[in-house]
Amino acid sequence: MLSLPAIDFSTPPDEASLRPPARERFAPRLVRAISGELVSIQDGRKLHLRSIAPNDIESLQRCFLRLSPEDVRRRFLHAMSELPTPMAQRLCQIDSTIETALVLVDETVVPGEIRGVGRIYVDQAADSAEFSVLVEKNWTRLGLGALLMQRLVDDCRHRGLAEIWGYVLLENRPMLDLCKTLGFVRRRMDNEPGVAQITLRLV
Repeated sequence: MLSLPAIDFSTPPDEASLRPPARERFAPRLVRAISGELVSIQDGRKLHLRSIAPNDIESLQRCFLRLSPEDVRRRFLHAMSELPTPMAQRLCQIDSTIETALVLVDETVVPGEIRGVGRIYVDQAADSAEFSVLVEKNWTRLGLGALLMQRLVDDCRHRGLAEIWGYVLLENRPMLDLCKTLGFVRRRMDNEPGVAQITLRLV
């Protein structure tokens, strides 16, 4: 569960639909403390959006193994052949005061499989948070990356942060285009050829 102040969601929707146009899907909104939200995709499939849990370690590792080398490089900015257990444990056991990690889980298979992950790390001194988003290749181009990004932006706003930012490879056009739609500003990294820092001011 995210450590957020109590919010009145007396009539929350039971499902989050990815069908609305981008201008509506990206509209700022308060974040629920996510214990579960059903996400309906255009092709009829459904995913469970929730906070990451300590027992997601093996599912996260399986998700990593399904990624292509290109996917891994785009997410971690360097090559990795596997997600070591200590790293997976760390990624699944977060400190909710400075982190948020959301997963999209496919529960039509047993055990359930993680199809997407979005997370932020808060730098309290800088009043900002670094984000990362990853969606499994067979589940891309369905609006899931946009959904995760919006939830992360909303969470940063709810925390009262001034800025959310991340590093993105210049070749990762889908992520750059998504962040441009959300209003992020792109800046090239002189000391990191091929990498851009993208930033969204929240206040």
